[in-house]
Amino acid sequence: MEVERSADWMDQARGDLELARTAMERGFQEWACFASQQAADKAVKAVFQKLHRDVWGHSVAALLEALSREIHVPQELYESALELDKAYVPTRYPNAHVQGSPRRLYTKREAERLIGYAEQILTFCEGLLASL
Repeated sequence: MEVERSADWMDQARGDLELARTAMERGFQEWACFASQQAADKAVKAVFQKLHRDVWGHSVAALLEALSREIHVPQELYESALELDKAYVPTRYPNAHVQGSPRRLYTKREAERLIGYAEQILTFCEGLLASL
């Protein structure tokens, strides 16, 4: 069995969330959205680490769905995760859009919303980690 590293996963999740805020402030809304998705992804993986379970993939919604088999996950968080997951690929690749680069297609409002969703998921996961 691997060493339990939930603290490392959560530390990186917090760092990704801080990067999201910084990117938004600097005008890189696409990276703010992507970093928000990554923060939520790593926070949920921190919980699985604490449970001594390996998980794969980058869909926050799928990770929360798997977690919900053992722990109650509020529907609101699952819905937030679905939106965060939509930022995983198209925030980084121009060919994910009909035209335009991601840099020109994401707004501060979107970044603020996704940062808020990531914050909610991190808070939820921190609560779980404290109780496990």
